[in-house]
Amino acid sequence: MANTAPDVQHPLNAGRLDHIPGENGWPVIGNSLEDLRDPRAYTRRMLDRYGPVYRHKLFFHEQVSMIGPEANEFFLLDREQALSSEQGWMPFLKDLFPRGLMLLDFDEHRAHRKIMTVAFKTPAMKHYCERLNLGVPARIGAWGQAGRFRFYDAIKALTLDMATDAFLGMKPGGQSAKVNTALSDMVAASVALFRYPLPGTLYGRGVAGRRFMIAFLGDLIAKRRGGAGRDTFSLLCNAKDEDGNSFTDQQIIDHMNFLWMAAHDTITSSVTTLVYELGRNRDWQEKLAAECDTIGGEHLDYGDLGRLELVDYAFKEAMRLNAPVPALPRMTVRDTEFGGYALPKGTLVGISPTFVHRMPELWPEPNRFDPMRFSQEGGVRDRHKYAWVPFGGGAHMCLGLHFATMQAKIILFHLLRHWRIELDRPDYEAHFQIMPLTKPKCGLPVRLVRRS
Repeated sequence: MANTAPDVQHPLNAGRLDHIPGENGWPVIGNSLEDLRDPRAYTRRMLDRYGPVYRHKLFFHEQVSMIGPEANEFFLLDREQALSSEQGWMPFLKDLFPRGLMLLDFDEHRAHRKIMTVAFKTPAMKHYCERLNLGVPARIGAWGQAGRFRFYDAIKALTLDMATDAFLGMKPGGQSAKVNTALSDMVAASVALFRYPLPGTLYGRGVAGRRFMIAFLGDLIAKRRGGAGRDTFSLLCNAKDEDGNSFTDQQIIDHMNFLWMAAHDTITSSVTTLVYELGRNRDWQEKLAAECDTIGGEHLDYGDLGRLELVDYAFKEAMRLNAPVPALPRMTVRDTEFGGYALPKGTLVGISPTFVHRMPELWPEPNRFDPMRFSQEGGVRDRHKYAWVPFGGGAHMCLGLHFATMQAKIILFHLLRHWRIELDRPDYEAHFQIMPLTKPKCGLPVRLVRRS
């Protein structure tokens, strides 16, 4: 399939958005530092001062933020096809994750997504489930023998190895550390204020990480084409739609690069939040452990995933408390409007899942861990459909959402059946940084105690 990316449109000249309430902050950098320091507090200040639609300047770009579940619905469903995900993300990711599925639009996005679904159909998911069950128990056992350790670092290494196995069909080895460094550098560079790839700078390390990943994946493609591998990479190398269209080498690299990052970093973030909350809420930890004990055998079979209902609620609540991707951008490709304000073509717009997920108007006691919010008894059907959007929505709904949920359930199954999670101190309070992906600043020190 040939690349057909449209030319990127740039935000409108200053003054074209003056009809929208807001501020531009400091010269050049705008309000970027305030947003990076505490995104939720910054959003609350702007919302209280200007209302749910406001303009501001972040990361050198004048943009419009839209806050609330109605804004999420407008943004994600994009019924008028007026919002470009590609052009929204390009100012931040063009040198790092270009041409991944999230950075494609409309017909091209649908065509690529249709080919990629082969990697997330039931046969592929069953294969991933088998592979994950084989690798996870020993790693968790090693955590238990280690005494005190930083959970975020440990789960990050584990999910990288899980991705290496399920996505590449390779045993973790010497390249894993290099891949981990490359992906971490690319993610960190996505919010760099200085965006020129000088060696040694944050952005320079990110661009170098992409070069490494291009070479690493590119060398493997010829070996996988025409093969019978069941890993994601092999499936994408051989996937075709009903018209015989397949991916070029570069498209395979771009999709794998983005997919690997998304699956690795977002599951790391969400499981870390869940483990932290289970360490603080021992009653819920015991409830989930008891549910895991109802599954017979030492592995969590694919057909048993649906039986872990409370684990599912708890995972969703963890993603509510700390959305792994805190903000989403788009750019208008035609004139549109929202909330009574005109949004001319070329306007960078964004929503904030991390803020909406903790709005007290939507979530009573929003900072409290309560998985039952996602049960029928907890009113899940009465809540606005777009009050909870960790996986996005509409045409760009995360293709790997079921894979992410499966990973989390397998990890929790093997962890809670044999180990009790204890935080480093009973009164320990983790401080999570939110940009570019949510993670605890001190790595979340924990210890595992074997259950009797």
